[in-house]
Amino acid sequence: MTTKLGKLFLIPTTLGDTNPLDVLPITVKNTIEALDIFIVENEKTARRFIKSIAPEKSQPSLQLFLLNKFTEFTELPEFLNPCLKGKNVGLLSEAGCPAVADPGADVVKIAHQKNIEVVPLVGPSSIIMAVMGSGMNGQSFAFNGYLPIDKQERKAELQRLERVSFQQNQSQLFIETPYRNNAMLEDICKVLHPDTDVCIACDITLPTEFIKTQSVQAWKKNSADLHKRPALFIIHKS
Repeated sequence: MTTKLGKLFLIPTTLGDTNPLDVLPITVKNTIEALDIFIVENEKTARRFIKSIAPEKSQPSLQLFLLNKFTEFTELPEFLNPCLKGKNVGLLSEAGCPAVADPGADVVKIAHQKNIEVVPLVGPSSIIMAVMGSGMNGQSFAFNGYLPIDKQERKAELQRLERVSFQQNQSQLFIETPYRNNAMLEDICKVLHPDTDVCIACDITLPTEFIKTQSVQAWKKNSADLHKRPALFIIHKS
């Protein structure tokens, strides 16, 4: 008799220190309560999140597979072995949605190769929420991750993204390490055309949430302190 395969649930988490049920649907809580096997980036923060959303759940019964920068790609198929034995597994992000700007994408790909059903759950995506709040082109946009650290390379990349935005009418998103956010905004103001629109979306879903779209020229006059605040930058040249 063939064993029915378990499912891989993609479980979103909060984007910061906020009450999980303020930003996550009850489906996430119910799914976590039903699972004992999780793939996580950090054991300590994963256990803390699980406890915050399902306080009655037994922590000693949890089986956690670690997926981070030290994990070898060859280890990933083992994380899905429980699914091959009929057990469901949860993939938890450190923040926001799994597999979007997140190492979990490799696990999801392997799940498809093994014919394991993948179930994405609803939750906050800072990328989508930033686009929603920006007033920019929600029909065509691109997420570019981190830009180069080298000043000259970063300048060239900002100018390239501005050209692509103008040529394709496509909004361009990128992020920076939070302690370098203010330096990024300074570079944007120095490098880009004064009429290019720039949206800064930081602390999304938190009490200190800040989302503002204005021209480069306006940002030069009315800046913002983004130091150590998780932020997304969006540029659009019309």
